[in-house]
Amino acid sequence: MATFYKSDMKHDHYSWTAVPGDDPKVTGKPDSTLFSRKEGYEVLYMINKVLDHQNLTSTKSGQKVEDLIKDKLPGDTRSQVNVFNWLNDNF
Repeated sequence: MATFYKSDMKHDHYSWTAVPGDDPKVTGKPDSTLFSRKEGYEVLYMINKVLDHQNLTSTKSGQKVEDLIKDKLPGDTRSQVNVFNWLNDNF
């Protein structure tokens, strides 16, 4: 269940255009698809997946995940599942 929304995001450097077939919600869970930290819909999806996994609902928690993606996520952590796991390990 989504608890963090586009309007809650701190940063505004995102692109909000998806190309056909590039929807991270297709499988319903993080998978081996490459994650783009510049695509707002992918970042928003990942934030909500981490919040759900951690049983968190606050805007502040979502912004912490957003900051982790922007400032700390290693450049070689690329697949959705690896990003998800890294965020949960480093939350």
